[in-house]
This record gives sequence, structure tokens and C-alpha cells, in this order.
Amino acid sequence: MHQPVDQSFFERPVLELARGLIGCLIVHELPTGPVVARIVETEAYHGAEDQAAHSFNSRRTKRTEVMFGEPGSVYTYQMHTHTLMNVVCGPVGTPHAILIRAAEPVEGLEYMRERRGEKLAMKDWTNGPGKLTKALGVTMDYYGHHWTKHPLYIAESEAVGEIATSSRVGIANAGEAVDYPWRFFEKDNAFVSKFRP
Repeated sequence: MHQPVDQSFFERPVLELARGLIGCLIVHELPTGPVVARIVETEAYHGAEDQAAHSFNSRRTKRTEVMFGEPGSVYTYQMHTHTLMNVVCGPVGTPHAILIRAAEPVEGLEYMRERRGEKLAMKDWTNGPGKLTKALGVTMDYYGHHWTKHPLYIAESEAVGEIATSSRVGIANAGEAVDYPWRFFEKDNAFVSKFRP
């Protein structure tokens, strides 16, 4: 039985937490049983100082409000037709967040297959942030939820291989932030997303 991490897990600097999330489990408890995936890729967003962050210059809007809240809060947002999920961190009022980009399916495989399509290869179920939320059944309804609470939570990490870094994906208009090496991923894991600068 999986158990959520403690609140203290989220109370550390954004780059440290982005690395520390690799290997952790995302658990979504559904009436049909748990759906679980192991995080293999994250991206850190350093709040007010980061041109790639939604909260750059402390931009505070209806969408970004949760980023200024308690560390460990869930920040979901829509991009095109996809829901993306993030982990808020940093002290209250410091809008740092970590995008969960990709994960490896662990439990609830039939549910994920149905959600993503019978003919799709397993490695394509969860190898991108929008694909991942769809596979896990995570929607915008979780905006403001907390990652220590059921039915959607982060559980303790499993064994982790070598962690590599790169610049982040799809932020071409973010000035010098384009080159920050704030994407973390488990090297040689097949479920890591394809890198697109």
C-alpha cells in the first residue's frame, strides 16, 4: 500500500526538489483501483526570476495564484487541449513550481491503455506532460489540491538510475532562461519525453 510523502518533502529549493522527485510515485486512487506511475522527468521553474515561469516578475493571476501558496500544492493548467500538472514549492509567497514531464507506468495498466488507446505502445502512454495526465486521469479539478492528500498524491521514491540534466523544453522565447539546465531526467529511461529545444 502506497503512502503519501510528508509535507517536509516539499520544503526545499526548487532545483533540489525537481531532482528529488525523480523516482517518486504519482498515485491516483480511483474507484477501480490505484493508477501509479514512477516519475522519470521534471522541469524546475524558478518563479519571479525565471523568464520561462508563469510567475515571472511575480505575475499573480487567477491561473498562477496557487503558485504563491503552500509548498506541495498541485498546480494544474491547460495547454491547448492538455492538462499539465506541477508541484508548487518554496516558501509561501515564492511562486516556484516543478512540471512533471514524464513517468513510467507501474500499476493500473489497463486503465492507462484504455485512456491512451489500445494500439499505442506503452512507452507512448506517459512520455510527455499532457499524455501523463490523460493516462492517470488527472484533470483541472485537482488545481489547489495537495500532493500529500488522497486520492492524488506523491509516494516515496524507488531506486533511481543516473540523473541527467538539460535545458528545458519548448521555451524558445524565454531569453537567457532558454539555456538553464533545469530539466532533470533518468538517463536511458524509455519513458522520458523526446527532447525538443
